Amino acid sequence: MTDLSQRLTDRKNPLRIHLIGVAGSGMSGLALLLLGMGHRVSGSDRVTTAETERMQGVGLEFSSPHTGAVVKGADLVVYSSAIRPQNPAYAAAVEAKIPMLCRAECLAAILHTRKGIIISGTHGKTTTSAMTAHLMREAGLRPSHYVGAEIPILGANAKWSEEGEFMVAEGDESDGTLALYHPEHAVILNMEAEHLDFYRDLDHIREVFTQLADQTTGKLVYCAEDPVANELCQNRANAISYGWEDADYTASEIRDLKGSSAFTVKKKGVVLGDVELGIPGNHNILNALAAIALADSTGAEFALISRALSTFAGAKRRFETKYLSPNYRIVDDYGHHPSELAATLQTARSLKPSRVVVLFQPHRFTRTQALAEDFGKVLQAADLVFITDVYAASELPIEGVSGETLVEAMKAQGDVPVFSVPNLATAHHDVGHALKPGDLLITLGAGNVHEAGTRIAHDLQILEEMRALMPAGEIDGTLYEPMKRHTTMLVGGPAQFWMEPHSFYGFAFLVDYCRERGIPVRVVGRGSNLLVRDGGIRGAVIHPTGGVFSEVSVDGKGEITAGAGVRLKKLASIAGGSNIGGFEWMEGIPGNVGGALRMNAGAMGVETFDQVVRVTFLDEDGVIRTRERAEIVSQYRNVPELRRNFALQAVFKGKTDKPENIKQRWEESRDKRRVSQPVAASAGCIFRNPEVIQAGRLVDSMGLKGTSVGHAAVSEVHGNFIVNQGGATAAEVLSLIESIQTKARKERFVELETEVKILGEDEPSF
Repeated sequence: MTDLSQRLTDRKNPLRIHLIGVAGSGMSGLALLLLGMGHRVSGSDRVTTAETERMQGVGLEFSSPHTGAVVKGADLVVYSSAIRPQNPAYAAAVEAKIPMLCRAECLAAILHTRKGIIISGTHGKTTTSAMTAHLMREAGLRPSHYVGAEIPILGANAKWSEEGEFMVAEGDESDGTLALYHPEHAVILNMEAEHLDFYRDLDHIREVFTQLADQTTGKLVYCAEDPVANELCQNRANAISYGWEDADYTASEIRDLKGSSAFTVKKKGVVLGDVELGIPGNHNILNALAAIALADSTGAEFALISRALSTFAGAKRRFETKYLSPNYRIVDDYGHHPSELAATLQTARSLKPSRVVVLFQPHRFTRTQALAEDFGKVLQAADLVFITDVYAASELPIEGVSGETLVEAMKAQGDVPVFSVPNLATAHHDVGHALKPGDLLITLGAGNVHEAGTRIAHDLQILEEMRALMPAGEIDGTLYEPMKRHTTMLVGGPAQFWMEPHSFYGFAFLVDYCRERGIPVRVVGRGSNLLVRDGGIRGAVIHPTGGVFSEVSVDGKGEITAGAGVRLKKLASIAGGSNIGGFEWMEGIPGNVGGALRMNAGAMGVETFDQVVRVTFLDEDGVIRTRERAEIVSQYRNVPELRRNFALQAVFKGKTDKPENIKQRWEESRDKRRVSQPVAASAGCIFRNPEVIQAGRLVDSMGLKGTSVGHAAVSEVHGNFIVNQGGATAAEVLSLIESIQTKARKERFVELETEVKILGEDEPSF
C-alpha cells in the first residue's frame, strides 16, 4: 500500500480533495468513492449536469465554471485527461504547489487499499466490470466498485463499501495508465489495435497488458478466444481461461431467448449449472464467463452467481433498449471500434428484426482514418446505415477525414444503402422517417449519438399511440415527413408528426388527442399557397386524404359534395362531366377543397364561396357541425370561421350548361394561366394586392423580375410569383420576399403583405 493509499484510508484525518472535470463519468466515479471514504470532496466543471446535481446530494461541493479559487486549501487535486494546463483550476494548483494526480493515479491509490480486481481489455470492460461487481455483491462479498458508465442495477457508476475486502474497477488502457495498477486479480478480455493516437501499434498495446499481468498477484482470467490475450496469458501459472471450448470455464448448449441468453457453464469439463443471462449476444456470454470465473475464484457460490446473472440488465449505452413495441425496437450502444460494432450487429441480428437500421457516429478523427476500411466492412451487417460527422472528443480535425470517409468506405465494401447525415442535431429526422414496422434501430458511437435515438423514441411512442387508439385503416402516419414533398414550391423542413385521417371521426380524434397533450396542430392540403420554413413544423400536420375526404358525388339537383382533400381540378372535371358549369376557374388552381375554403380562393372573377351551399366543420369545441352558406362570413382570401375551425366537406352548386360552353371556359382558363403564370414550382401569388396597384405590376415596375436569392427567383412571367429554380431553401425565399417588401416600402411607400401562408420554424426544435 502506498503512502497516499494509507492516507486515503485514515478516516480520522480526512483530506480536502478537488476534482477538475468532475462531470465526466470517470471523474464522477472517483468523487463518489472519495466521498464514501469520508473525505471532503469538491469538484468543478464547465457545465452543470444531472450527475453533478446528484453528487451534490451526497456531499460534493460543486462549482461551475472552473476558477483558480476552487483549489484553495486543497490537500490534493485530481484532474481528468481532458483538462489542459491552461485550465484556471489546474494552473492555480500548479502555482500553489498542491500535489496533483491524474484520474488513473488516484484510482490506483484507491484500488490499492483493497484486494483490487481490474477488468481490462479493448472492448467489453464496462459490461464485464459491472457484471462482476453485481455477481460479487449478490454473493454477499460486498465489493466496492468503479465502472465507466451508469449501471442501473448497481445504483451508480461507483460505490465505496466499508465492509467488503474487494474492489472491482474498470481499467482504461487508452493512455497506458493500465500499468499503474498492482491488482490482486485481473481480467484480460481482448486486445486489438486501438487508441493509435497514443500507441505505436498492437505490440505497444501488448507491452502495457503484459505489465498488468506481471503485476497481478492472484488470478489472471483471460479469454481463450482472443488470440493476443491467449498468447500473452496461457502459460502463466496463475492464469484461468474461459471460452467456447478447450478452456477452464466454458459455455455450451446456448439458447437465444429473444433479448436474453441461456447456457450451461462447465468448469474444467464439470457442469456447474445453467445460467440465464439478462442481456443478449454471444459477446456478452463471453463477458459473463469472465465474471463467473472471477467470482468463482473469490469464493462466490455458483447458485448465487446464476441468480445474479438472470437479473443483470446491462450498463447504460451497452445494447440498451430505449424503446420497445410490437413494431419497433430502438437500442443504444457505446460501440465505436469495428470489433465492437461487429458484436453489436451480431446481437441485433439474433433478435430477428425485419431490418437492422444503424445511425453511427464515428469517434475521433484518428480512429476514423486508421480503421475506415474495417468500419466499411463490419457495417455491411446492417440493412440501412446513416453516418454522422465525426465526434472529435479531444482531437483536432484531420483534413479529408469526416463521416463521409466511412460512407465511401462502405460503398467500396458492399451495396448496403448508406447515407451521410453530418449534423447530429437533425440526423434523427432522416433516420426516424426511414423506419418501418419490424425495424431495429441502433444508435452507435461513444459520443452523443444516443440523443438522436432518445428523440426518435419519444416521438415514435406518441405516433404509435395515436395509431393504436384508432381502428385499423382510420389513420396513417409517419415521423418527420419532409414538407417539401407536400408544398407546390417544393421547399420546407419536416413535419414532426405527419398524420393522414381517412374519416371525419379520425380527423376529430387526432385534433382532440393533440390538443389534450399540448401538441400543436396544423392542417395542410396540397400546399399550394404555403411556405414551410426550413426548420419544419413542430407538432402534428394533419393531411385529410382518402376515404370521405377524397370522395366527390353529384346529386339530381346539381349539388356537388366534395371532401376537403379533393383537388379543385378534379372537382371542376366532375362538374363539367355532369354538365354543371361555373367551376372552370378551378382548373388552374393547384390546391384542394379544404385549402380553397379556408383561403376563399378564386380566379377569373369567381371566389370559392360564390358556389358554396353548405360546409361541414370540425368546430373548435370538437363537435362536427354543418353550416349553411348564409351562416358563414367570407372575405377576400379570408374566412374567419376557418381560422378557428376545420373544414371537412363542402357542398357546391353550379348551373346546368352545355358541354361545349363548359369546355370553352375551361380552355380559356387554361390558356390564360399558361400565358400569365410561370410553369416552375411556386406557391402561387406571394403578396396580397395593395389598394393602389396590383402586386405583380408593382414588382415589375421596380425592375425586380428575374432577381434572385440563391435558387429562389422572381418569375420573369409574373412579378407576384417567386419560383424555385431547383434546390431552393425556404430561407432563400423568405430573404427574397423581405428584399421586395423593403424596396416597395422605401421607393413606393407601399406595404406589401404576404398572401402565401408561412408556417414552421427557421431552426428545428424537435
